[in-house]
Amino acid sequence: MKIFNTLNNSNTIDGFILLGFPCPREGQILLFVLFSIVYLLTLMGNGSIICAVRWDQRLHTPMYILLANFSFLEICYVTSTIPKMLANFLSKTKVISFSGCFLQFYFFFSLGSTESFFLMVMAFDRYLAICRPLHYSTIMTGSLCINLVVSCWIFAFLWLLIPVIIISQMSFCGSRIIDHFLCDPGPLLALTCKRIPVMELLFSTLNPLLIIILFFFMMGSYTLVLRAVLRVPSAAGKRKAYSICGSHLAMVSLFYGSVLVMYGSLSSQQEEGMQKIVTLFYSVLTPLLNPVIYSLRNKDMKRALQKFL
Repeated sequence: MKIFNTLNNSNTIDGFILLGFPCPREGQILLFVLFSIVYLLTLMGNGSIICAVRWDQRLHTPMYILLANFSFLEICYVTSTIPKMLANFLSKTKVISFSGCFLQFYFFFSLGSTESFFLMVMAFDRYLAICRPLHYSTIMTGSLCINLVVSCWIFAFLWLLIPVIIISQMSFCGSRIIDHFLCDPGPLLALTCKRIPVMELLFSTLNPLLIIILFFFMMGSYTLVLRAVLRVPSAAGKRKAYSICGSHLAMVSLFYGSVLVMYGSLSSQQEEGMQKIVTLFYSVLTPLLNPVIYSLRNKDMKRALQKFL
């Protein structure tokens, strides 16, 4: 009843209403418990990878340094959405402030872009390790690795900065209801007093454009890697090369598979119906599976995690 009253009085609310997953009170509590467990497991799993890389001297190589930074990114990624989602499960109004909404919007999509950059850099690292093994140590130095990590964060957070500032200065009329568990640009633009087709086109192309460019770069890197692996004469060498790239390809498939489903929906109705589920997949499930994928397929990481735990 209080949610119903909140929706009726949404014009007087200083912020927005995140509907999330509408269901009875018992269902909200069950979802709260479920996502709390997922959040804690994600923090523990990715945190264990960071600690293992930090304390095991054998893992102080560019490949594992990138993996540790990627795990830290995954922690930030889930933290940008799940805490507010958990609070809304127990809230009777489900209100998020204007500043909180735009901060969540900016950090969620910037961190998602950072993940795309990191996957590209990790693909480049695997290309050098397999296709240029004799020159790997001279090319992928510690300073280059650090510069690549810093560049991923800077470029990703600058990519959407100006568009987010522009939309945050717009006026919002009518309903303040967002049928999502996070502040998404589509529903936000639909709530503006004056529709601006240019801004809608900008948001609908800017983030997918970056993802598509990075995706094709990764596919090019792995095509060269596959060619190099097929030329390896020994079966043991091929298995080692597949083992090195297998975990990373699994993570790329999970992340980009769900993102391509999101942006490749044939109709807006399909997109609205699948949006929450697909967003959950790449924003919650992928960070949860990251430690499992990388630890199960990597003997050095398994030894380091066993030693740490």
